[in-house]
Amino acid sequence: MVTTENQPKMLVKGAAEETNKDKGTSKRTECCQSGGNGAVIADNAAESIIAPFLSRHVSQNVDQRYCYRHHPEIMCNRQADSRRMNELQSQMEQEKEPDRQAINHVWSVFSAATPNQRLLLLKGILAQCCYPQLSALSSMMEDMIRIDFISALPPELAFKVLCYLDTASLCRAAQVSRRWRELADDDVVWHRMCEQHIDRKCTKCGWGLPLLEKRRLRDSKRAIEARAACFAGRKRDASEMESGEQTNNGPQAKTRKTRPWKEVYSERYQVEGNWRRGRYKLRTFEDGDNADNSVLCLQFDEQYLIAGTQKGMVNVWDIESGQIVRRLQGHVRAVNGLKFDASKLVTASSDHTVRIWNYHTGECISTFQGHEDKVRCIDLSGCLVASGSDDHCIKVWNFEDKSFFTLRGHTDAVHDVKIHLKSRTLFSASEDMTVRMWSLDTKKCLKVFGDPGSGIPGGHVAQVQCVLPLTLDHLEGADDYHHHGSGEHGGVSETEGEDDDKQQQQQQQPSKKQRPTHLLSASLDNTIKLWDIRTGQCVRTLFGHIEGVWTIAADTFRIVSGSHDRTVKVWDLQSGRCWHTFSGHQQPVCCVGLSDTRFASGGDDGIVRMYCYD
Repeated sequence: MVTTENQPKMLVKGAAEETNKDKGTSKRTECCQSGGNGAVIADNAAESIIAPFLSRHVSQNVDQRYCYRHHPEIMCNRQADSRRMNELQSQMEQEKEPDRQAINHVWSVFSAATPNQRLLLLKGILAQCCYPQLSALSSMMEDMIRIDFISALPPELAFKVLCYLDTASLCRAAQVSRRWRELADDDVVWHRMCEQHIDRKCTKCGWGLPLLEKRRLRDSKRAIEARAACFAGRKRDASEMESGEQTNNGPQAKTRKTRPWKEVYSERYQVEGNWRRGRYKLRTFEDGDNADNSVLCLQFDEQYLIAGTQKGMVNVWDIESGQIVRRLQGHVRAVNGLKFDASKLVTASSDHTVRIWNYHTGECISTFQGHEDKVRCIDLSGCLVASGSDDHCIKVWNFEDKSFFTLRGHTDAVHDVKIHLKSRTLFSASEDMTVRMWSLDTKKCLKVFGDPGSGIPGGHVAQVQCVLPLTLDHLEGADDYHHHGSGEHGGVSETEGEDDDKQQQQQQQPSKKQRPTHLLSASLDNTIKLWDIRTGQCVRTLFGHIEGVWTIAADTFRIVSGSHDRTVKVWDLQSGRCWHTFSGHQQPVCCVGLSDTRFASGGDDGIVRMYCYD
């Protein structure tokens, strides 16, 4: 409770001063328009009743505990009270001296009263108020009962509340006051926002933000508690964003570059906004010496763009300068697929070979000659390389132990392979109109998606050109696409060995937490299909291309597809809606690549078009 010592001097008078007041004649307060009887306060009543009341309660109410409204550290309340006191002072100066003393007398009694007595006094006053006074009181109370709860709460609780706001609300909160800005811009709040949105789609607002150059968020379960305990303005460590590790080498540790988490969020928010609104910068890459050389495959990172061509040449471009820095020559026929990491490049060719390159020097390190026909596709993951061929086979090569094995099951040419190393599985797409899931440990086919012989509708009706495994936490409207009543496996055709012992089956199955949840497949039937891996059902079909879809690329938020109709389409992965269509190529689009900030497409016109959204 606030003490009388903290009240404005104008409003509070001491008990001795009240005793020495000379009021002269008694006064009567009447209810407006009522003419009712009011209480008469005489001099002897003031001396015998009021003065002892004040002297008794003023001395007892001295307390250093403050209510929220009278707390001296809450600036907004002090400013509001100061403004109201100035208004009251101005109004009091217009009253006569005896009237001012009487009003001060009433205020003094109320200020000295206990909380229960104050409530009793208020009830009595309100009972005598008419509607004009009640209306005025109501309008005054609207502002007076407002509480700046964010400033009043402990920092850790204020952070907890602010973490429930969306981006726009947080930015508005930062404009309320300096204290709100200090809390709303803090790293604890924006780190939480980054956790909710970066590399995932928020179920509340529907937005997701890109990682940008594969930088990962650090795990910070105790971020809020630690930040509140050390309220000194923690900033984001740029090196932690790259490694995902938090280090503390003491006060002698080297100074690292830091960035606020709000800046990290803002950077990614702008990139995602550019994706959605179609704001981009177009760059083109072309081999001037071989203008008619079709681009059949490509991949890019932050520094290099590498493309394989119809004439068996592999071109390495420097993205920043746009110049070809290296040409890799060795294949004698078309390069149909390629994949590279930080140190090596693998290529697949129609000359039946797979080559390993050091693309930094241009040296061919090794050549694999295991296939009996054209090698259509290639994938690289860790120490494993997988290739698919027109000989209907998939070969998996291991760099560590120099071994390889062959997967057989497709009845026609294999057009695409993808290794999912975490789940120890491999996915393949074939001209036989199916997608297969293989175990890299048992070397057996686990599932077949879209098998025409299963009798279950939903599969492709033409050769499947591309397959992509995905891990999705959420899929909008997925239940609407499930075909109920078709059994747990839906469109899945189990292969040989399904009658084996259950324990052996469980050993073959990868962990549910590590296994991808969905598959994307593109086909020359003009469609892109999304499959549920667990049930094997086609949960969504994307229509839009008017000719066969040769290639697709996808991340957590979007799908990019290239078609024989010479267009590239960007789709929303969650809703399946087509965002944008690009028609810059003059010939069919053979390949696409996708990163967080850009995508590239190559076609039979020999040109690579890169759309940059950063």
